[in-house]
Amino acid sequence: MKEKILAITLLALSGLSYAKSGNGSQVEFLNSYAVLPAGHNLPFSEAVRVNDIVYLSGQIGIQPGTTQLVKGGIKGESKQTMENIQASLEAHGLSMKNIVKCTIMLADINEWPKFNQIYTKFFSKPYPARSAFATNGLALGARVEVECMAVVPK
Repeated sequence: MKEKILAITLLALSGLSYAKSGNGSQVEFLNSYAVLPAGHNLPFSEAVRVNDIVYLSGQIGIQPGTTQLVKGGIKGESKQTMENIQASLEAHGLSMKNIVKCTIMLADINEWPKFNQIYTKFFSKPYPARSAFATNGLALGARVEVECMAVVPK
């Protein structure tokens, strides 16, 4: 009985929600609070797993456990953004090597070379597929936001 209670408690604390779609796909809503403050009231999940694909919500360069952007402009925010992605993946048993696609949003496309200097430190060849575009504003006034998809190994 104690083992059953422990298992239920751990599942509840993990922030994990399951749903089954009409086509039989297994859907999990993942929230580890590795980056965002525990109990945040933001209207999105940290990540969603559908079968063997994990879709990470866009990450910005906030200091983990807060909603405050780190200092250092594009380079500081880029580094923290990538570290936040890494922390989120690791909280769900994955790593940067599992990423297959990134979408980069920049407040200023002219900061692309500075972002790339940081980005390439987190990956090695073969690189994930990637697209990038400039925006007219990001959450909290961020300079960069990165959204990723990762594959769960079998």
